[in-house]
Amino acid sequence: MPLMNDTIVLAIVDDHPIVIEGLRTLLKEEPQISIAGSFTRGKDFMDFLQHNKVDLVLLDIMLPDTSGMDLCRDIKKMSPDTVVLALSNHTERSIILQILQNGASGYLVKNVSSTELLNCLKEALKGEIAFSKEVKEIITRPAQHEFKKVPTLTKREKQILQLVSQGKTTPMMAQELNVSPLTIETHRRNLLQKFDVKNVAELMMAAVQHKMITGI
Repeated sequence: MPLMNDTIVLAIVDDHPIVIEGLRTLLKEEPQISIAGSFTRGKDFMDFLQHNKVDLVLLDIMLPDTSGMDLCRDIKKMSPDTVVLALSNHTERSIILQILQNGASGYLVKNVSSTELLNCLKEALKGEIAFSKEVKEIITRPAQHEFKKVPTLTKREKQILQLVSQGKTTPMMAQELNVSPLTIETHRRNLLQKFDVKNVAELMMAAVQHKMITGI
């Protein structure tokens, strides 16, 4: 994964030409970012990705030929190293959770400031989960049924939780903590059970709500 001091190959997938033009105008001022192309249809981008390397995609949720949630999953299948940042006017929690579960590295609303956008790009490229300010407020505001007792974690589980929030894979965590991948998987399962969640995206949301992880 490239860092922001390298040249970042970026693509924009959005069916609104004015949004594409605005992003191009903003990002062309950043010398470390190279815009590989802009696409209004998911299929056109997937055809491009099949033959070209793309480091980061700014992806709209609603496209004329597919949903951004499905396209995100397809992008990560074809190119696992490509970072996907959702960029949308939709602010429903369910949509945010779904695209994170499908592999997105963050979610931004389209009224994001230029400074905030660039900061989120940097966070995502460092392997972190990046949210614009408005999205942070949405996901940290628990629904009524989400008021649950804060789970008690062991020191090791707290370490695993932090590493998961940083986007680390099981092999990476095993190497960093000098334990077996099986041990990491056991801790991950325990975390899902303790937080009473079904997947990593829900785990991150619950951990944020309980203020148990930093950097999001």
